[in-house]
Amino acid sequence: MGDGFDNWTVQLRKGILEFCVLSSIAVEEEAYGYELVQMLVSAPGLDASEGSIYPLLSRMRKQGLIQSRLEESEAGPARKYYRLTNAGKARSLAMQSYYEGLTDAVNSIGNPKK
Repeated sequence: MGDGFDNWTVQLRKGILEFCVLSSIAVEEEAYGYELVQMLVSAPGLDASEGSIYPLLSRMRKQGLIQSRLEESEAGPARKYYRLTNAGKARSLAMQSYYEGLTDAVNSIGNPKK
């Protein structure tokens, strides 16, 4: 469709991916990194990859939105689990509210009430 459209979809997915990561962790209260990655990679239309999610998790940890812990596993290497910090919970709620408002606005433009 062209470079302009491709750039727009990439930017939209980047913002949505951060929202999805925070939302997913919030629902579970704690998420095992690999399971989180598998869920996001398999989400239709999100076009997420392992190579985009792990750096995002690292950046979010550095920003103080999530914290991680390692847990030994009998079935292989230690597992990394993620949970939201208070700042991450606040960001997740703010993103949810903004997303809902934005969705309502976009839907009202495409489907004006009569």
